[in-house]
Amino acid sequence: MKNGVTVAICDSHQKAEKVVKELQQSGFDMKKLSIVGKDYHEEDKVIGFYNTGDRMKNWGSAGAFWGGIWGLVFGAGFFLIPGIGPVMLAGPIVSSLIGGLEGAVVVGGLSALGGALFGIGVPKDSVLRYETALKADKFLVIAHGSSEDLEKAKKIMSDSSADEVDIHSKEAVSA
Repeated sequence: MKNGVTVAICDSHQKAEKVVKELQQSGFDMKKLSIVGKDYHEEDKVIGFYNTGDRMKNWGSAGAFWGGIWGLVFGAGFFLIPGIGPVMLAGPIVSSLIGGLEGAVVVGGLSALGGALFGIGVPKDSVLRYETALKADKFLVIAHGSSEDLEKAKKIMSDSSADEVDIHSKEAVSA
């Protein structure tokens, strides 16, 4: 049983929300889902804040979207990532990012977010593509799990409103 991720790029938070809701309705385990997207806060000096339980408050311009997402997935965070800007994260990707930040791990010139994506099985060339998508105000919906979970997620994401969908396995990255 391979583990890895299926990553969908969505052009808007509406499309990302539709993908998430369709995954939920299909019975996909919401604890295996991460969402990453930019948000715009007025506070320039915030480095980041996160939780691992209940919802966070005051999410900025896309507050309704993020408020709904926090009700579905576990763990949430807001981080100011140099080169990308203010980024909102939800799901297992939060602990990967925090682990990298706390351990000061930077993988081959990648940002902290890039290191977190690499750490969950995304190859470096795809990390750069996903960071570029985030800089262009797109959203990433990331399904974590076994190869069966990833294939199911890919079909749902592709049939939904995702613009691009790719599967990445950890074995392929470490090989």
